[in-house]
Amino acid sequence: MRLTSALLFLTLSTSAGACASTSQAPKTLTYTEDARRAYEEAMTAFRGKDWEGARPLFQEVKKNFPQSRYARLAELRLADIDFAQEKYTDAIGAYRAFAQTYRTDKEAEYARYRLSKALFFDISDTILQPPAEERDQAVTADAHRELKAFLRAFPRTRWRKDVEYMLEVVTGRLVRHELYVARYYRRQDNFDATIARIDYALKTYPNSGLDPEALVLKGETLMMMNRKKEAKVVFESVIKDWGGPFAITAREFLEELKTPSQDPPDIRRPADPGVPEKKKEDPAKAKTPAPKAPPPAGPGAE
Repeated sequence: MRLTSALLFLTLSTSAGACASTSQAPKTLTYTEDARRAYEEAMTAFRGKDWEGARPLFQEVKKNFPQSRYARLAELRLADIDFAQEKYTDAIGAYRAFAQTYRTDKEAEYARYRLSKALFFDISDTILQPPAEERDQAVTADAHRELKAFLRAFPRTRWRKDVEYMLEVVTGRLVRHELYVARYYRRQDNFDATIARIDYALKTYPNSGLDPEALVLKGETLMMMNRKKEAKVVFESVIKDWGGPFAITAREFLEELKTPSQDPPDIRRPADPGVPEKKKEDPAKAKTPAPKAPPPAGPGAE
């Protein structure tokens, strides 16, 4: 009797387990399939550029299917919507959060690329603002760091040309700012600060395309400091290594270095003091001695 009861219990347990596993499998498949369908529905609005219609649909995907891969993809699409609507600050935060949270995800490269691009477009240029080189460069410096880091992380990226173009523009902007500050210091006759700022730009942002301009400014400042030998070396490097229009300016400064700043003063060296030499008399002008008077006649002379 006990054996029969045990066998009956074992049979019922096995059947219950089989039913439970059978009921769980469709649930998992349904969860993934439902997530995919919800994501595709949102993508239909996204492809049609219906940003306001797509946004809540992607938010629903994140909310209802947080464990699915489609929730991650929805995060990226929400960042793309912010980017498309020129909400660059929001897009920057969303792309950066994805890249930091899912570092090994295959979409991390895309997130880093879009982060760099959002930073690039966040550098605003409007007629209501001062010239670019006069403004704070915090966002520009952030974009420069991210673009450099992206190329290091993904040297063979398919977006390399686009990233290199953005990096060139951003680097030029940063160097122009440094040269603007350098010229300000020079107007204040703070030549040491001028040279320090130029050297910082050349070292930090090499091959920016503005190197010859920076070097000519450095050489001219060295001339103003009367450091002519150093200035000559700088101008010669511009001519040798860079050429172009700034080489013409460098040659003009080299010619100026060869020309004295003023005519030498006409100063005659005074005679060396010491024992004066005895003057030699001219024989033609020598005086003839007067004849001596005859002696007086003695007594008895006739």
